[in-house]
Amino acid sequence: MCGIIAYIGKQKAVPILLEGLRQLEYRGYDSAGISVIQKEKIITLKAVGKVVELQNKIGERDFSGKIGIAHTRWATHGKPSDKNSHPHGDCEGNIFLVHNGIIENYQELKNILIKKKHKFLSETDSEVLAHLIEDFNKTLNFKKSVLEALKLVRGTYGLAIINKNEPDKIIIARNGSPLILGIGKDEFIVASDASAVVRHTDKVIYLGDNELAEITADDFEISNIKNKIISKKISKLNWTVEESKKGGFSHFMLKEIFQQPEVIGNGLRGRVERFLLEESVPMLGGLRMVEKRLRKIKKIVIVACGTSYYSGLVGEYMLEEYAGIPTEVEYASEFRYRKPILDSSTAVVAISQSGETADTLAAIREAKNKGALTLGIVNVVGSTIARETDAGTHTLSGPEIGVASTKAFTTQLVVLALWTLMLGRQRSMSNVMSKRIAQELKKIPKLIEGILKKSKEIQKIAKKYSSAKDFLYLGRKYNFPIALEGALKIKEISYVHAEGYATGEMKHGPIALIDENFPSIFICPKDSVYEKNISGMQEIKARGGKIIAIATVGDKEIARIADDVIYIPKTLEMLTPFVSVIPLQLFAYYFGVAKGYDVDKPRNLAKSVTVE
Repeated sequence: MCGIIAYIGKQKAVPILLEGLRQLEYRGYDSAGISVIQKEKIITLKAVGKVVELQNKIGERDFSGKIGIAHTRWATHGKPSDKNSHPHGDCEGNIFLVHNGIIENYQELKNILIKKKHKFLSETDSEVLAHLIEDFNKTLNFKKSVLEALKLVRGTYGLAIINKNEPDKIIIARNGSPLILGIGKDEFIVASDASAVVRHTDKVIYLGDNELAEITADDFEISNIKNKIISKKISKLNWTVEESKKGGFSHFMLKEIFQQPEVIGNGLRGRVERFLLEESVPMLGGLRMVEKRLRKIKKIVIVACGTSYYSGLVGEYMLEEYAGIPTEVEYASEFRYRKPILDSSTAVVAISQSGETADTLAAIREAKNKGALTLGIVNVVGSTIARETDAGTHTLSGPEIGVASTKAFTTQLVVLALWTLMLGRQRSMSNVMSKRIAQELKKIPKLIEGILKKSKEIQKIAKKYSSAKDFLYLGRKYNFPIALEGALKIKEISYVHAEGYATGEMKHGPIALIDENFPSIFICPKDSVYEKNISGMQEIKARGGKIIAIATVGDKEIARIADDVIYIPKTLEMLTPFVSVIPLQLFAYYFGVAKGYDVDKPRNLAKSVTVE
């Protein structure tokens, strides 16, 4: 969602800003714009659509300016248009800014500014900030004007601001919307995402909430909203430029599906081996500091959104069956709008690929206020959720560029499985059971490699059903969440209607939809609910419905019922989601490609949802 890139240094700003925007395209956006300080003027260009449209507007013009800001917008206030695109300026064309987030009291501020004769050009909440800073800038310097303006704002923001009257600096600020300051040689690159920074430097500072930085070509100074100077640690980015390239695959999504054996192996390496030893209670490194509190927890609440929510549902089955801890999974977007009953014996677990999901972050803050232990399962090191939780575990999946999550999902399952072993061993799980699960976990990368070798078979099945406009995804127990995830993937990538359901619930309503044009995808491995799933398949078959089955290798009975079968290797029931989700990811990918869609950048979606 919405991308920010800003540059100040010795090089021409425009090429760097355009390249940064291209790196941010995967986040989801509908327009783009750029402002550069050029010979005592600020030149601003905007375009609806892809970054290439903005590049076409710039054309062959040679911009020599070495300070600039740029933005990709995902519409919240006001439809996609040139006037609503960022950067936004003030009345005099002196101050321009780019903004991620939402200003909740913008209408109230706008009304005040209109009475002061400010003239607005857009429908956005963001433009209010430019005029508010302008108003203070009549009597205060640039930095103090920004500080005073932000004191009046309610809402979230990641900001980069330039001022024609102080043309040697950029001011950036953050509250709830991520910003990274990249520290290069004689230059600084500001971005909302590491992908736009990594080409220039691996040295970064993560701005915290209510923090502001004043940056010149030679130096920077960070302060809080009260203008108190603060010192920040310089961190190192843990991924490279090569990781953000397609590497010979036609899409990032396909690359990331095929990366799963490697990244799951990374997530297990050095961790799962501890459960094969004779230690009484092996601890994962990121949780050692809260070991005593973990022993005392009586309930777990998992908060997440989208795909991460579904990984949490799988975790619920794992944690209750093997660790014996009552577990609830909540949509983070709903969590704080009821009155959750939490105390010091509750652990609230935030799952988020980016570590910046606004709703999930708000849920964690609510949990902390109520005295709960807060834990994070995130991919991005240094992200806000990683910093604000009491402890946690990184998924180590590397950058995920495709908007539809694949490898992030399975690496979240890795962490949840390891947490189940750890918490189970703290309680009543035997060393024998712990070792057995750990041994099977180690096999998962190889099992997935075997499924990926069948990708051409899955592609043929996807093409066979490419005219379908509806799908019903069905599963039970550990694979009920996988049915939900499978349905989500095909909705995201192909824009077709799909429902995910527990197989046992199918006869309580959805079966009314079934006919020869409404195919069902059953996740039906040989497990404790196999016969129940077979009964559901027979009910669909009796009503003329087409069936695609995800089944265990060697299951010949299912081939007599289903129209098409995709076989997956046998593993422990608890671990079947690792192997059952892979065919569904591939099916969604090939289905979307067959329909001619850009599967890396689905319409209306954003990779990191940083507004509520």
